[in-house]
Amino acid sequence: MSWLNKILFFYLIIFFGSLSFAEESYYLTLRNEKVNLRQGPSLNYPIKLVYKKKFLPLLIQDKSGNFRKVLDHENNTGWIHISQLSKKKAALSIFNKSIIFQKPSIYSKPLVMLEMGRLCFVKRCKNNWCKIKTGKFAGWIETNNIWGSIKSNN
Repeated sequence: MSWLNKILFFYLIIFFGSLSFAEESYYLTLRNEKVNLRQGPSLNYPIKLVYKKKFLPLLIQDKSGNFRKVLDHENNTGWIHISQLSKKKAALSIFNKSIIFQKPSIYSKPLVMLEMGRLCFVKRCKNNWCKIKTGKFAGWIETNNIWGSIKSNN
């Protein structure tokens, strides 16, 4: 490689390294019982729908000022003001009869079956399991049975 090619390569590295790429998507939850989903990133945009479930998990896809573009479990997208979002970790069961186990293994004691759409609070996740709490039950559920805990569950 000639010295000219090396210099060009160096400048390309600097140029592409300085570009700002979109952040990795992540989950947040709704802070309030009633939250407006808007068509654009401003209070001037019309309301697409109104969420009525506190702690509903949403995938954050983009940001513009104080607004975040979100995707919900039904593939609705829109913009929500950051003041309406919480860092509390929650997930929804996406299949009927998903099982919560005592330990993170399908061979451990089953505790309860969840109906589809059940809201669960996520304590922590490891490998393909999340420790959750819902109602009076706490245990482990496979991540492919819930939406909202880790990015791979889109």
